[in-house]
This record gives sequence, C-alpha cells and structure tokens, in this order.
Amino acid sequence: MGGGTEVLQNLNPRLFVKCDDRATSEDDWNENVTDEFDPREIFDLIRHISDPEHPLTLEELNVVSVDRITVDNKSNRIQVLFTPTIPHCSLATLIGLTIQVQLLRNVPPRFKVRVKITPGTHASETAINKQMADKERVSAAMENADLLRAINKSLLAVEEHYDKR
Repeated sequence: MGGGTEVLQNLNPRLFVKCDDRATSEDDWNENVTDEFDPREIFDLIRHISDPEHPLTLEELNVVSVDRITVDNKSNRIQVLFTPTIPHCSLATLIGLTIQVQLLRNVPPRFKVRVKITPGTHASETAINKQMADKERVSAAMENADLLRAINKSLLAVEEHYDKR
C-alpha cells in the first residue's frame, strides 16, 4: 500500500463499545506487594493499538478483547487470540506482530508470549499462526525497516492515549 492508491479491504468496519479504563489502587504503586498479571492488564497494553487500515483501535474493532486473553503466572505464559475484522484480511500478520511486539516490549521477559488468530476467523489462520510461532521468522520481520515502521506507527496510538492521561 502506498502512493495514494490504497484500497480499503473492509470499507465499513463494525464498531464496538470500548470498556472504561482500569481503576488503580494504592497497591498498584506499592513495590512491596506482589501483583500477578491478569488478562485485563494485558488487554490494557494492547487495546489502544491502532488498526493499520482504519483510524480505530483494535478494541473498537473487537480485534482484541479481555475474554480472548489467557495469563498463566505459574508457567509464565501469555496467550492472546485476535480476530481480524474480515476472513481474508491481508493485514492479519501485521496486526499479530504488532500485538506481539507491544507485549514483548512491556511484559517481563520471564513470560512466553503467544499471539494467535481466534480459531475459525481467518482463511489463512493455520499459516499465519505458524508464522507467528516461529521465533526466527518474527526476528527477521523485526529487522525489516518498513515492517518495523508500520508496527511502530500502530503503537503510537497507545503512547498517545497514555500521554493524554
């Protein structure tokens, strides 16, 4: 895409109601209190990622939701299932990589992060999930300047949201 000849794949995306920001307590700032990660905390890290095709967030498009996030603190695993807005979305891999990069940058390195397409929601689900699970392919993708620029552009919305607060 580029050069002003971009064609939208999903011309009229369905919008969903956003949830409120999470309330914080004194314990959130107390370093002496052990606080395990939960799905809502992971959701808050990815909900404001900008969709690469529309000026909307992944939350607004229901690409990500709290109920499709699993956190296992004992085995240090996080899994995020994301749902592309259309079954033939060519940007699904980019969206998955963006979610993965955001989490890798913001959760402790003890966690193994797995980002997958929600079963049955994309025509190339198996192939994309295989790409997302391959550490070498993900690392190679992160070395691609154009791809990294696209990922960082989608992540700007997250930073802007928290800068406003």
